[in-house]
Amino acid sequence: MIQEKKLRRFTENIFLSIGCSLKDAKLAADVLVSADLRGVDSHGTARLVGYVRLFDNGRLNPKPEIIILHETPSTAVIDGDKGLGLVVAPFAMKVAIKKAKRAGSGWISVQNSNHFGIAGYHSMLALPHDMIGWAMTNSAPLVVPTFATEKMLGTNPIAVSVPAGNQPPFVADFATTAVAYGKLEILQRKGLAAPIGWIQDADGNYTDDANAIKNGGGLVPLGGDREHGSHKGYGLAAIVDIFSGVLSGANFGPWVPPFATAGFHGVAAEQVGKGTGHFLGAMRIDGFRPKEDFKASMDTWIERFRATKHIENQPVVIPGDPERELEKIRRAEGIPLNDKVIEDLIALGERFGVKF
Repeated sequence: MIQEKKLRRFTENIFLSIGCSLKDAKLAADVLVSADLRGVDSHGTARLVGYVRLFDNGRLNPKPEIIILHETPSTAVIDGDKGLGLVVAPFAMKVAIKKAKRAGSGWISVQNSNHFGIAGYHSMLALPHDMIGWAMTNSAPLVVPTFATEKMLGTNPIAVSVPAGNQPPFVADFATTAVAYGKLEILQRKGLAAPIGWIQDADGNYTDDANAIKNGGGLVPLGGDREHGSHKGYGLAAIVDIFSGVLSGANFGPWVPPFATAGFHGVAAEQVGKGTGHFLGAMRIDGFRPKEDFKASMDTWIERFRATKHIENQPVVIPGDPERELEKIRRAEGIPLNDKVIEDLIALGERFGVKF
């Protein structure tokens, strides 16, 4: 169990060691540690090694000049200058919020970025402004479309955060695949098999081999197979890819560069855009109805769903509840890290002269 303060300080120092400004290092560390606190261990400080690999491979600019390429009163395209997605996405979200304050909503498409951590972090930035936040990103092609054996899409997450009144906010944050790749990385570290229905092998058959993607296999879309609705997961992933990549001028489909994971570190020789793409949005509640009325209705919605008749010992969960509860526990008791993750972090510390 590692205390939040210690993990945060260490992560900041690693980002400083590769050349990030203090402001960006603190922000990037906050995104990663927030993931650990909320129980999204696959996207927390376990990914710190991956960001350093991006830097080592010349794919990450630690001091990006993030600029707006094109904009209207309610939209914009941002170039992240190969910066940390952990920094570029919050920048874009601030632009979305600023536009929403003036125009009612703000929608930002981002090119030339990198992996941005948990999508929920960015969508939640809208909550203090009484806005609904949206965040999505395309990612490395690890996913096979329905009926395919070729990897064409990423896990392409979607996050939507909605404020309430007396109730905590509604925060849905999910991959458009049966499982996020980070969950496979956790199984790989532990030497465990994957549940059937998460991955298919190179021939298109389900497998429990957590390393199958390294051998030509692929993650399957949300739903698993056609009979269980995989075409819907495929459709959601495609929407994220189009909004994040095609709309922004970033790479899309099989051309999205990998996040130094799954054994893939390089970039395909052929590119159709710049870097990884994101799509973020903010919607003013009072652009639709008085915010207090909306929040009261959200309270009613949440309370009614909490009161749903449920199976024994398993009440209905509101999106955001498990992460909130775990955050309370981990802030008080510390953050559990896998032994392999600790080894990686110690090695990073030794390389940069940062004590873990």
